[in-house]
Amino acid sequence: MFARLLAGGACAVALLASLFATPAAAHPYDRYAGGGRSFFASLFGPSIARGVVSYPTNHKAGTIIVSTAQRRLYLVLGNGQAMSYAIGVGKAGFAWSGVTQITDKREWPDWTPPEQMLRRRPDLPHHMAGGPDNPMGARGIYLGASLYRIHGSNEPDSIGQATSSGCIRMTNQDVIDLYSRVNIGATVIVQ
Repeated sequence: MFARLLAGGACAVALLASLFATPAAAHPYDRYAGGGRSFFASLFGPSIARGVVSYPTNHKAGTIIVSTAQRRLYLVLGNGQAMSYAIGVGKAGFAWSGVTQITDKREWPDWTPPEQMLRRRPDLPHHMAGGPDNPMGARGIYLGASLYRIHGSNEPDSIGQATSSGCIRMTNQDVIDLYSRVNIGATVIVQ
């Protein structure tokens, strides 16, 4: 009887460990990527759950479609499905649309605010090294020759909002996931 109880307990511990285990970090800072939004924002804010959704489209697998109105980013998987992510988008006057390609990908990228941003916000640093306090977050996915990026955020409560200067923000955990799934040269459609 005791052996059965002990074996059952060991199985339960193994099951719980497998549920809460996380893969090894790809970058030393990844342990700071956090889990997303605050407790209250998770309860009362828009859904930020990442997941596979039905998404009939003629675009090829690997294409990113950003719906600024829905505040969702869709990575086309093929067979009528896409991975859906919650995003933050450009605030009034900074929203944009168009078709571009991924031209670069960086882990924990440095941030150098453009001159236009520094004129609006002279309190910002002129350069910030990558890391947990950097507003670019855990990953940067560079779009064409523009100043726009798909990137993580050290302000996860901004996800689902229109607060950026045109970049597409994601939770750090979501941008790490997207980063691992996309390739340089992939098409990005912002609508």
